[in-house]
Amino acid sequence: MADMEDDTLRTIGELARLTGLTVKTIRFWSDAGVVPPTDRTPAGYRLYGREALARLDLVRTLRDLGVDLATIQRVLEREVTVAEVAAVHAEALDVQIRTLRLRRAVLRAVARRGSTPEELELMHKLAKLSDQERRRLISDFIDEAFEGLDVGPEFIAKMRGAMPALPDDPTPEQADAWVELAELVQDGDFRAGIRKAAAYQAKERASGVQTGTEGDRRLVDLVRQRTDAARTAGIEPAAPAAAPVLDELAGSFAEFFHRTDGPEFRAWLLERMEQGNDPRYERYWQLIAVINGWPVMPSLAPAFDWLTAGLRHSLRDDLQDEPRDGLRDGGGR
Repeated sequence: MADMEDDTLRTIGELARLTGLTVKTIRFWSDAGVVPPTDRTPAGYRLYGREALARLDLVRTLRDLGVDLATIQRVLEREVTVAEVAAVHAEALDVQIRTLRLRRAVLRAVARRGSTPEELELMHKLAKLSDQERRRLISDFIDEAFEGLDVGPEFIAKMRGAMPALPDDPTPEQADAWVELAELVQDGDFRAGIRKAAAYQAKERASGVQTGTEGDRRLVDLVRQRTDAARTAGIEPAAPAAAPVLDELAGSFAEFFHRTDGPEFRAWLLERMEQGNDPRYERYWQLIAVINGWPVMPSLAPAFDWLTAGLRHSLRDDLQDEPRDGLRDGGGR
């Protein structure tokens, strides 16, 4: 850009040719007071001196960075420094960038899902929630599901410690997972189901049953290993070949709970698994893992579905055997 090295006063048109700005823009900034004229001609036309060129340069730079004219005026009048303005606007741009990244992730998730306009609106609404609002949504769910129930401090600490932390630049999978999680925790049926399972867990805890221990985790691993092997071998839960697997697993559970395996214990174990085997609860933790970038654990649903089906079948066999035993006893008498 040309320099105004002398003290010659220039018209708006001359200033526009020197700076590359339009006459309209310079006039607007002049009217706003950020580039006031140095003088006027006898006919009232504005004239600008050397300082106007430096001002125009600064104003154009700040406007390109998104600074409003009122703030620019304060900078020019030395009410605030350029550094202070830059810091504030850099922070504002960070917020805008995070918002744009989140919108991009939502749009990619929408494109992948083939969402309806209604789903798009919901996804956009949920994605715009702040981190604090997201945490409050999950906290409200936990409060409603477990309020007044003694499910153990460790369990509640685990729930509250696993809050969704959507990154500033989420992947479509993370955005999708957050929307699904938000929909899930607001679903009345899911909340009621979790509340029911929590009440059962509190009842067990009151009777002395402890879960979440290292032994509990080893037992879960054993169920996974044995049922995976059975399913790989093509053994159905109701097949005769399933009996040894069921006996081993039921015996291991009986030992863990300090009880004796048998129909009564298996009926109790079946009820316990049916109460706590809601696949949506496992899905809750899978979604938390996706959002937070944690490893997603393989689903336990196939393993426990196989075991519950096997227990149910073994109990039916026991019930069918009882009448026959009674007839035999009656015949003997």
